[in-house]
Amino acid sequence: MDIRRRNNISITGRVDGPVVLLAHGFGCDQNMWRLVVPTLAKKYRVVLFDYVGSGGADSSAWSEQRYSSLEGYASDVLEVCEELDLQDVAFVGHSVSAMVGVLAVAKAPQRFSSLVMVAPSPRYIDEDGYRGGFSADDIDELLESLESNYLGWSAAMAPVIMGNPERPELGEELTTSFCATDPAMARVFARTTFLSDSRDDLKKVTVPTLVLECSQDVIAPREVGAYVHQAIPGSRLITLEATGQCPQLSAPQATAAAVTEFLGDRR
Repeated sequence: MDIRRRNNISITGRVDGPVVLLAHGFGCDQNMWRLVVPTLAKKYRVVLFDYVGSGGADSSAWSEQRYSSLEGYASDVLEVCEELDLQDVAFVGHSVSAMVGVLAVAKAPQRFSSLVMVAPSPRYIDEDGYRGGFSADDIDELLESLESNYLGWSAAMAPVIMGNPERPELGEELTTSFCATDPAMARVFARTTFLSDSRDDLKKVTVPTLVLECSQDVIAPREVGAYVHQAIPGSRLITLEATGQCPQLSAPQATAAAVTEFLGDRR
């Protein structure tokens, strides 16, 4: 299989620079990174891709069985790394991709030098002693709404997820991105995302890790960032003065600065 075409791989930045691999979240694609890429490209070889079922990836490679688990997305990551023979990779994962990165690093730690988790959440559903931000009924209702009317759900939820109501163009962009995703594939990815529980996987992380959260995020509240930080020994937690789940769009300069500073400490 042509992995480059399957995952719509694109590469920019310094040919001889350390590798930064950017991974998008649910309902998104690599275009979501465009505002931070110019800063990263000054120092790094920046590799972008789309998961199968998203963006410009080859949808004929999609299978419900594979992508009903975060392991399937981690396999995409590792196959991209193998195809390009990437070594010493700094993996930057947004939202659910932060947990995909945890799995990929655990499977092939020799390929990765560091992990950056942007607005991560290992579990969205509350439990005794753990606050994920949603009750089980909340998630059931969210998934039921998404599955019954995906386009309507996207139009209603994307601005909420994005935050920044004073900048409606951001919510509109996320809505457009959600709506461009095949509804059947999006339903599977949504279930995989919102019903996942990756808390036990956090302790498997052995590379230097940055947890990058926003000061206000309805999807991943501050308690979640604190939990992830505590669960990964030696990790660093940075709280951006930003709102919403997508700081790479709402606060790209601050996001890029935090990432480059963290990676620079390790080069």
